[in-house]
Amino acid sequence: MFVEKLERRSIRAAKRAFTTRRVPVRHMRTVISQDVQPQAGDLVLATVDQLGSHLRIELPNGRRAKMFPGDTIVVCYANRYAPDQFEAVVPHDLGPCDLVAGGGVAAREVCRHERMKEPTRIIPVGLVGDREGRPLNVANFKVAPKRGAPRIPVVVVFGTAMNSGKTITAGSLVRSFATAGIRVAGIKATGTGSGGDLWFMKDMGASRAYDFTDAGLASTYLAPHDRIEEGVLCLIDNAASAGCKVAVVEIADGLQHAETAALMESPKIRDRACGVVFAAYDALGAYTGVQTLQSNGYRIFAVSGQITRSPLAVRELQALVDPPVYSPIELQHGAINETHLGSESSTARVIVNEAPLAYMTGPFSSSLARLTDTHRNRPETTDVFQSGVATQSAFRLDVDEDDESGFDDLEDTLAVASHDLPLRPYS
Repeated sequence: MFVEKLERRSIRAAKRAFTTRRVPVRHMRTVISQDVQPQAGDLVLATVDQLGSHLRIELPNGRRAKMFPGDTIVVCYANRYAPDQFEAVVPHDLGPCDLVAGGGVAAREVCRHERMKEPTRIIPVGLVGDREGRPLNVANFKVAPKRGAPRIPVVVVFGTAMNSGKTITAGSLVRSFATAGIRVAGIKATGTGSGGDLWFMKDMGASRAYDFTDAGLASTYLAPHDRIEEGVLCLIDNAASAGCKVAVVEIADGLQHAETAALMESPKIRDRACGVVFAAYDALGAYTGVQTLQSNGYRIFAVSGQITRSPLAVRELQALVDPPVYSPIELQHGAINETHLGSESSTARVIVNEAPLAYMTGPFSSSLARLTDTHRNRPETTDVFQSGVATQSAFRLDVDEDDESGFDDLEDTLAVASHDLPLRPYS
């Protein structure tokens, strides 16, 4: 192992990634190289060798900076699990590896989706260390546990798979509470380090927004299950201590994913959850997910997500399960608030103002005007979906080469639509 001083001007000139955001620059004092085995969460100073799938790197402030060959970057070693993109693992040495996530994850590719280009190649210079030559790891900069935090209602969002609509579902729940004047926390509990979902939660009105990087994990894939569980509970308690009255917790990937399954089966997580909104892509996936969650003791508030874009798929599902099916827009307008959260959120119910249609613009205008229709599940009222959620021109799921979410267009459309219509709480 060889340790050398890291010049301040060098670290300040480097493009530091989102995954490193909790590590102060003043702690980055040395570079550790040669015979070193990296660990998940270690910071690494690297040079961009050849651009591939990721052309940009997300900075701590959320800006996605262009990368060029020869650029110096600071990222984190971590494992990645993304069926629509890459599977990658932390290498055993400091040899050339891959940038497998724009939020700043260095790993060695195992496999990738056929639509993905080869990953951007990077050459590690060495691990970033403190003044004593000890590797800096994001686990050492996690938020502190909050002992004695008050218990608050927690709505958990599970889903069938990546891109099933979990994030827009979680964000819509956040917005429903925030619009009703309730301090709400948005928490992304698992996944791969990237700021998109965090910023989205904030944009939707979260008083506090956290993700697993705040719990000291650059990625949760292959992380010890008890450590992930501890991190989720810590973030909920931090939100409660900060004055939030409800938390919306999104769990990444599908129920079959090992880390997701472990959280679902955790008695501690189940004890904290007052209920679940399940995001699904199709009727069979939604049916299986609802059955699985109910067999594990969860109360299902509703089904939402991508399936709500298809009136036919919604009707198929309604013939199979009891929980209602709500579009993201309906969730934003309080579909579950008062019904399921009781007196703790009695002020959370929101209704649509009788605003003139001239004030309702965008692809959701007619959907918004119909949100108080109590017979929305009948076949004759399925134009609620046809006029907005199921309109293909309104949503594009094409993923840019360096885009992490694949859902940005839907998020933007929903956010615009929700601003087009004034809301008011029940008095």
